[in-house]
Amino acid sequence: MVIEKFIRDVPDFPKPGIVFKDITPLLQSEEGLRHTIERLAEVVDPDSYDLVCGIESRGFIFGTALARHVDKGFIPIRKPGKLPWKTAAESYELEYGTDTIEIHTDACEGRRVLMVDDLLATGGTMQAGLKLVRRVGGEPVACAFVLELGFLPGREKLGAIPVHALLRVE
Repeated sequence: MVIEKFIRDVPDFPKPGIVFKDITPLLQSEEGLRHTIERLAEVVDPDSYDLVCGIESRGFIFGTALARHVDKGFIPIRKPGKLPWKTAAESYELEYGTDTIEIHTDACEGRRVLMVDDLLATGGTMQAGLKLVRRVGGEPVACAFVLELGFLPGREKLGAIPVHALLRVE
């Protein structure tokens, strides 16, 4: 698999005992990035969704590239205070505390949405993103990730929505 050779393991980051999966080499590679976007475009039929939604910040990278590749619009989900229009917010649990993300209230009413992010780990961020899209009237049709940490319970948190990961690490 081409993608795997561009994922760098960084031991003990951000804290001892964690092996961080660094996608920077993938982003720096013309071949790796092109292949990743082409594969993301294949996992969900573009006719099944109207918009691509990416979660800050790496979801923006893959989401906007995918949206451009399949001729769709893009919806950003951002950290609080970053969107200039009326927003809806959703808080979610982190390993140590909580975080919040926001979406414009007029982002996707009545539209079918493909949710995109770089990594599925515990699932909290994407679960909050799905809630936000539904709250503002959108219909999430699937989630697509570049990388899934299969040893964490992220997939279960997303419920019945189809989940696609290009690379799964156990």
